[in-house]
Amino acid sequence: MALDEALMDRARATGEWVLRIYSWLAPTLSFGRNQTALGRYDIERIRDRGLDVVRRPTGGRSILHHREITYSVTAPLADSGDLRESYNRINGILMGGLRRLGVQVRMAGRTSRASLPGAAPCFDEPAEGELMLGTRKLAGSAQWRADGALLQHGSILTHDDQSSLVELMVDARNGIAPPATLAEVLANVPSPATFAEALAASIEDAEDMRPLDLVLDDAVRARTAALVVRYLDAAWTWRR
Repeated sequence: MALDEALMDRARATGEWVLRIYSWLAPTLSFGRNQTALGRYDIERIRDRGLDVVRRPTGGRSILHHREITYSVTAPLADSGDLRESYNRINGILMGGLRRLGVQVRMAGRTSRASLPGAAPCFDEPAEGELMLGTRKLAGSAQWRADGALLQHGSILTHDDQSSLVELMVDARNGIAPPATLAEVLANVPSPATFAEALAASIEDAEDMRPLDLVLDDAVRARTAALVVRYLDAAWTWRR
């Protein structure tokens, strides 16, 4: 999370877009920036399951990062259009990459109501523009805009770990419908590296340019080290 925010700072300074693909060292529960988690998720139960916890700088709702692929996009607002334009541009690249892997996804249409940043897991229901496999959500995304730059986070499920999130909540609630996963439609689930290659090809198709590998410089590394303190702080994670 600290590196993604540091890359957002870099986008302000350089005017460059960066697409980052990664996985997590340990199963980690993440909360959206403004999601209410305190008193709604059982801290002891989370610890007993051996899960790490972090609060994202982006919005949205809770996600269990385990058997999934996470992406982030950082970009200058001057080159991004409005919120819908930037979502569509980024999701178009994601769709192109997934289709190269043999996954026929579509974007969710407009719903009658907006999802609120409550306690429910991210994959409980789709929001407009998110990626669907049939009638079920495959990828959840959220975008944060501040001071001339944007950061968009997203999670693409390889397997279903999201349905278990309701077991970590304080109040018992009905289970959620299982989300879509890549394992359902692909004999070989792609690694983050394989998915990154498919996205690079999709960028070439959609943007008519060859993406370059990013080498992290001292300024980005120093900014990441300064920011990581916040993301390790329980006062930030459980601030609401």
